[in-house]
Amino acid sequence: MQKWIVFLFSLALISCEMDSYEKGEGEYSLMIADFADMTIDAQKQGVSFVTDDGDNYRFSKPYTAKWIETADTTYRTIIYYNKVENAQADVVSAGTVPTLKPREHWKMKETPEDPVGFESAWLAKNGKYLNMGLLFKTGRIDDEEGMHTIGMAQDTILVNVDQTRTAYYRFLHAQGDTPEYYTNRKYISVLLPEDRPDSIHLTITTYQGVIVRKFPL
Repeated sequence: MQKWIVFLFSLALISCEMDSYEKGEGEYSLMIADFADMTIDAQKQGVSFVTDDGDNYRFSKPYTAKWIETADTTYRTIIYYNKVENAQADVVSAGTVPTLKPREHWKMKETPEDPVGFESAWLAKNGKYLNMGLLFKTGRIDDEEGMHTIGMAQDTILVNVDQTRTAYYRFLHAQGDTPEYYTNRKYISVLLPEDRPDSIHLTITTYQGVIVRKFPL
């Protein structure tokens, strides 16, 4: 049996937000924010990225960050950037996005559903991801940011009367010992399987009750 835990994170360490920007022709006036897959080279530097809309860019100069720990790989990110000529981009800021892969619920020892705040959920244009904007209540323990654990359970895949298939997903969250002093927004991506169902039925436990969102693929 596998533990349900698939992603442990501190909101303070991997959040990436630009809270303000300059108007007019300042550094951030033409800045774009996109969900993207960033390609990392052998020197642990970001060299290019592909947005959820399918646009390809190369960095005008290699991008480095403390969170890039693995060479020759791809990271799921939110990237704030300015376009320059020849399909290049100047990166203003970037941060990692936790990426969940649905697992069959019967393979998990635990499936906790502590509540979160729900803002939005949408399918990436490239059909590869289901993205979510969630609100987590958090706080500090012994002067360190509290940790949350998240996952995605696949309860079943049903064949409908029209022979289409619907995958039933359930968002998992363990608050643990983290206090609920304040709220942080966090974006999360769900990597959809290559053997795609025709639709997704997603349930999330929130502070206002269980919500359901349905997505045709």
